[in-house]
Amino acid sequence: MTGEPAIRIDNLVKRYAPAKGAKGTVTEGKLALGGVSFDVPQGSIFGLLGPNGAGKSTLINIMAGLVNKTSGSVEIWGFDIDRHRRNASRSIGIVPQEIVFDPFFTPFEVLENQAGFYGIPAALRRSEALLEAVRLADKRDAYARTLSGGMKRRLLVAKAMVHSPPILVLDEPTAGVDVDLRRQLWELVAELNREGVTVVLTTHYLEEAEELCDRIAIINHGRVIADKPTRELVDMAREKVVEVTVDRELAEAVDQGAFARDFILRSELVEPNRIALTYDRDRVSAGQMLNHVQQLGFTVEDVTTREADLEDVFVQLTGGGA
Repeated sequence: MTGEPAIRIDNLVKRYAPAKGAKGTVTEGKLALGGVSFDVPQGSIFGLLGPNGAGKSTLINIMAGLVNKTSGSVEIWGFDIDRHRRNASRSIGIVPQEIVFDPFFTPFEVLENQAGFYGIPAALRRSEALLEAVRLADKRDAYARTLSGGMKRRLLVAKAMVHSPPILVLDEPTAGVDVDLRRQLWELVAELNREGVTVVLTTHYLEEAEELCDRIAIINHGRVIADKPTRELVDMAREKVVEVTVDRELAEAVDQGAFARDFILRSELVEPNRIALTYDRDRVSAGQMLNHVQQLGFTVEDVTTREADLEDVFVQLTGGGA
């Protein structure tokens, strides 16, 4: 499949069936996806972001074969999910948000059972190697109910990889996981990617998406509103913040409207003699902002700037948080 996308989604639509009200009234079915199109490059870590209810889970469930699409097409590793469902399913592993295990199975048994579902002969199963890869070899024979939340998350990753799929999809894999375990999970994901696995992930932790992902698509109200390399997406943010410390208190100047200028989007007094000024970097430079402060009669003693990040872009495009 060299050169072809790992996943190709073209004009994907999902409208749920109309619902009947208590008095026989019929409401139009919810449009969950309204013509979504994007490609996931082979070998990439691809971020799929959007507010709650944007359509991310519906899209993943369609790829997993759990939800039927209304129209459009989805190809997974070159296999259309309608015409080649079996091959498409074997080409993708899904790590769901929910942690669901039989509490009386051990991690080894969980992986063996999953391999059996895919018809993998006992001699070709990789259960031991997968437990080693997700750092659960020492929990091989423990009951799943005794594992910590982070261990269960890692076991879900191993479970999704029993059939050696070239694509791994992680739906909010670090939800409810503490900082240390989150870092371990991302190290595992990065290692799988270095081994050639294409990774698609949804996450509410935008700083992680910015750090890990090569490319990001943002979905809002069932439509793709951005699909760019991560660096280009971050560069879309127009706002920049400069914090300036001056030689005396700023409250009087603020009250008199000295910082109420059309090129200053927001001003916030951080300390009596320190102010944070947000400006549109397309209209004015940091140097011009400092010149304005000096023209007001202040001596600049210290300056720090904050570059735009993915969260700035996300809020700018969606009008809300993750």
